Amino acid sequence: MPEGSRVKKMFAGIAKRYDFANLLLSGGFCRGWTRSLVARVCRESPSEIADLATGSGDVAFELQRRLPAARVRGFDFCAEMLDVARSRAAKIPGAERVVFAAGDCMALPLPDASVDAVTIAYGVRNFEDRSRGLREMFRVLRPGGCAFVLEFTQPAAWFRPFYFFYLKHLLPLVARVATGDRRAYEYLAGSIAEFPPKEKFSEELRAAGFSEVRAEGFTASIVAVHVARK
Repeated sequence: MPEGSRVKKMFAGIAKRYDFANLLLSGGFCRGWTRSLVARVCRESPSEIADLATGSGDVAFELQRRLPAARVRGFDFCAEMLDVARSRAAKIPGAERVVFAAGDCMALPLPDASVDAVTIAYGVRNFEDRSRGLREMFRVLRPGGCAFVLEFTQPAAWFRPFYFFYLKHLLPLVARVATGDRRAYEYLAGSIAEFPPKEKFSEELRAAGFSEVRAEGFTASIVAVHVARK
């Protein structure tokens, strides 16, 4: 698993171009994936939400828009990404209600059983210790609360040859143009290739204490949304 300090430095270097790169490299699909995640959160009507590895705030802003009565807090261990999120919040109506704070997923600055929902998009792959991070998510949830994880996974078998060719050969080249940092997206490609399929990751969620774990793949199972209840 990746070293936290290395991941933090990497995201600090691409923070200002992160949103543009995501949109370009996903062909715009990332917006629909975010909406799919948030739609599942809305079904639970949580009042206290912690968005982990919040990055530039995409998920947090959409949560606040869809659930205006909820308290949404975004946590990230990269100060540069939080700076981008706060700058965006100043330009989006209603987004000023989202509170952003420093927070490492290995040791969240939250009391036990303090939130109704935990969300995280594309952050679990970057955990320095995945089992520890999942246990932290479980710890801060109230009984009956849910964790919602949007993450890359292993694609459908028919799509794998095309997808991994793109990850290995094309994505780093496009990312170099978009961000100026090819190495960051070489890391991205490697971390996707090494992440377990959704069935295996569901087992890891259960091992962390979660029950009622379910997963749904999108776009030939490039990504999956996992919902796990405490």
